[in-house]
Amino acid sequence: MKKLMLFIIVLALIVGCSSQKGNPEEGSEISNPFTPKPNFINEEGTTIEERFLLPEGFERLEVEEGSFAAYLRRLPLKAHGTKVSYYDGRTKNKSGVYIGVVDMDIDDRDLQQCADAIIRLRAEYFYERGEIDKIHFNFTNGFRADYSKWMEGYRVSASGNDVKWVKTAEASNNYDSFKKYLNIVFAYAGTISLENELMAVAVEDMKIGDVFIQGGSPGHAVVVVDMARNETTGEVIFLLAQSYMPAQETQILVNPMDEYLSPWYSLSFGETLRTPEWVFNRENLKRFE
Repeated sequence: MKKLMLFIIVLALIVGCSSQKGNPEEGSEISNPFTPKPNFINEEGTTIEERFLLPEGFERLEVEEGSFAAYLRRLPLKAHGTKVSYYDGRTKNKSGVYIGVVDMDIDDRDLQQCADAIIRLRAEYFYERGEIDKIHFNFTNGFRADYSKWMEGYRVSASGNDVKWVKTAEASNNYDSFKKYLNIVFAYAGTISLENELMAVAVEDMKIGDVFIQGGSPGHAVVVVDMARNETTGEVIFLLAQSYMPAQETQILVNPMDEYLSPWYSLSFGETLRTPEWVFNRENLKRFE
């Protein structure tokens, strides 16, 4: 009889615990662990546009052929599953950060970090189009470094905060010289200078190529590389890319705020945008003029 009573008491406790776990507080949702997450990845895709599929009902925003937006959307990607490499050859094995790697070389020095990667993309776009006069970036002290000046054989001479051009080389416009120019920019520019160089833009007016940036030491910056809209609901989504510290390959970010939308982000993200390695505010969105 005692054994029977003990069994009844234990059974009642088990049922009671199960009942509590199965009845969450009013207004909360029960997550279904068996609901599969959407797969927005085409593993055979070789560009951002081809690799990242859209949620149902969405269409990519139309962009002008030959524009910076079109360039970013068609950035080449390394094979699906490739790990990000640091400048020194080490691998970034951090999970929950990126879902794709841009197929673009980095130097073997710790130079091409977050703001630098965005500068690199902008410069590569204009270099590819032969629009040399549009390749210019400011150093942190305000000095404007024009690639057209570098092409003429002028080099940067820095003494403390005093920076000037000095003619020390032959005129050249080959790709190797262009890369050396970029390394100088990377060394003297950063999130502080790039933030000051860009103009503020409202999140509602976001375009591909816009940058979320917080200047500082350290600061951080990510760039919008693709966008799409649901014409029925009006919802807009976007993809982000970044480099980080130490210098590393540019990567397409996952969305830590919504695993069922990732790697896409919704424009309706609220007051703060949480990315895998940094949190931005709505006011941090900027644009190249």
